[in-house]
Amino acid sequence: MLYRLARPALFSLDAERAHGLAIAALKAMPGIPAALGGPLETRVADLYFPNPVGLAAGFDKDGEVPDALLGQGFGFVEVGSITPRPQVGNPKPRLFRLAEDGAVINRMGFNNGGAAAAAARLAARERRGIVGINIGANKDSADRIADYVQATRVLAPLATYLAVNISSPNTPGLRALQDESALAALLDAVMAAGGDACPPVFLKVAPDLEPADIDAIARIALDRKLGALIVSNTTISRPRLRSRHAGEAGGLSGVPLKELALERLRDFRAATGGALPLVGVGGIATAEDAWQRIRAGASLVQLYSAMVYEGPGIARRMVRGLEALMRCEGFASVAEAVGSE
Repeated sequence: MLYRLARPALFSLDAERAHGLAIAALKAMPGIPAALGGPLETRVADLYFPNPVGLAAGFDKDGEVPDALLGQGFGFVEVGSITPRPQVGNPKPRLFRLAEDGAVINRMGFNNGGAAAAAARLAARERRGIVGINIGANKDSADRIADYVQATRVLAPLATYLAVNISSPNTPGLRALQDESALAALLDAVMAAGGDACPPVFLKVAPDLEPADIDAIARIALDRKLGALIVSNTTISRPRLRSRHAGEAGGLSGVPLKELALERLRDFRAATGGALPLVGVGGIATAEDAWQRIRAGASLVQLYSAMVYEGPGIARRMVRGLEALMRCEGFASVAEAVGSE
């Protein structure tokens, strides 16, 4: 209710400025994570999640408010993307609300304060709840793999899981790391850098993939025993949109991404044979959306754009809705429902 009252004022501001105010407000909120043992508790990559509803990377880019976000009812929070060195990102404006479409276009370009600053901040927090750290490469890097290795060495000891982001469309050439040989080399380097104490490694992929890419990525992920695949990032495709911002360059997220992201999830479920956990992302705005993604093969789900329109209270509403749907359809656990469509 408070967010709905505040939303008109927030939406009167530039989207990036409003986002900064949201981060500032969250800093004043309590950070008590959801307790384990509830009906939606689930196990993925040998980690126990109090519920399967997570916040995707992109909101808390610098790891400033993960605990406050956990306190809003999310089962896990993914911070980042964080690069080895600080970078300002792409020129402004670079973040656009497409309110008529329930969507967002961003071309942020991995703006963040760098791995060292994030590590200092995250090291100071109490290690409660599941906080994944999403890592990327600097735009001007001459050796992208070396960037991921450096970020891993600094941030892996502070992460519940490490998300390797090779799918942002806003860093030129980054998606080339989804190619088979490049991806194998990257993952081998990251896992070697993490060492014996490396947390589970998740890989975030794009929705704009060809069938051969999906098969290759699935094979490499299974061979490397990754913790999960995050399916998917924003899209560079453009379905029919109504907003005046429809022509802006960047990655599209929110409701228009829903069908593409669901299709890609099903593709990866088929390609992995259900042998690798999947995290469903893209266009998830309701408990019904999340449940559909779980039934299609996702062990966990993430949202971000929906929170722009509904506020952080969306996590608790979605959790309550998932509990009701699970009971209604006769499942005893989230894990039992995964891939049951």
